Amino acid sequence: MTANNVIEVRDLVKRYGRTLALDCISIDVRRRELFALLGPNGAGKTTLLHILCALLQPDGGTVQIEGVDVLTQPAVSRRTIGVVFQEPSLDDRLTVYENLNFHGLVYGVPRKLRQQRIDVMLDLVELTDWRERLVRTLSSGMKRRVELARALTHDSRILFLDEPTVGLDAQSRERIWQYIAQLRRQHELTVVVTTHYIEEVEACDRVCVIDRGKVLALDSPAALKATYGQQLLRVVPREEITGLEIMEAYPDTTVKRDAEIILQSSGDVFAEAFLSRYGGRIRRLSVEEPSLESVFLSLTGREIRDQAVGARERTFAFGRQGGEHTR
Repeated sequence: MTANNVIEVRDLVKRYGRTLALDCISIDVRRRELFALLGPNGAGKTTLLHILCALLQPDGGTVQIEGVDVLTQPAVSRRTIGVVFQEPSLDDRLTVYENLNFHGLVYGVPRKLRQQRIDVMLDLVELTDWRERLVRTLSSGMKRRVELARALTHDSRILFLDEPTVGLDAQSRERIWQYIAQLRRQHELTVVVTTHYIEEVEACDRVCVIDRGKVLALDSPAALKATYGQQLLRVVPREEITGLEIMEAYPDTTVKRDAEIILQSSGDVFAEAFLSRYGGRIRRLSVEEPSLESVFLSLTGREIRDQAVGARERTFAFGRQGGEHTR
């Protein structure tokens, strides 16, 4: 295991019956890195994370964390990791403090040190005033913050987050990521996160794009966009027949999602040519610059999820009677 890596995965295979969930996956995670596993539901992200946490046995391959073989020494490997699972795992009959204290007891953290860490972690996630509140009385966002604090009560150096913001509103999601950033700065953590939210991986050091149990690409967000990203045209035709004509004209570069058609563009010249051909028959068109969304589309031929029009897009509004448009 190289000195700069804290996690090394080699040729990992996992099957569920006839379904191949992980297909010879090999990845490295570097020390103090924010590393993202990006893929749709069912891509194999959670299966991989459960193997890394020594909760699931693979059918082949090796996994090392801090030089420890996870498959042969699971108890030892768990001492260095903290986990926030996708599904809530707090005991809602206990208070915030009691959940953290019980976790520290399980990991054998001495009483004095345990109390110190609980105080520090509750202060960091801004829950000191709620320490005696029953978990069942907290909001979903506050429960996530308790889980973050709990994951680090035993002084873990690697934090695994499985879809940590699923089900949270936009404000709560943003706050969770603020806490994660602060945790990384203060505790020099290595963080591995799984997500299908494109916007959440833009700030990651490296992103591993995974789909159908395979690693499709692994690099920094900027490098992925430079290598695989493409300009996209998002088109809503006025009539169904126009949509069918567009799909037939560009069969290898289009994806249809409800009323919207998404085309992989080769630049402004392509966009202008498309406008010249279909302008008067298009209700709405937006041009989206290369993004991680387009990276996933280029690699898989489909979108990772439905996504609203973002700030990076330039929108064209078409007149009812012709090809006039405004930027």
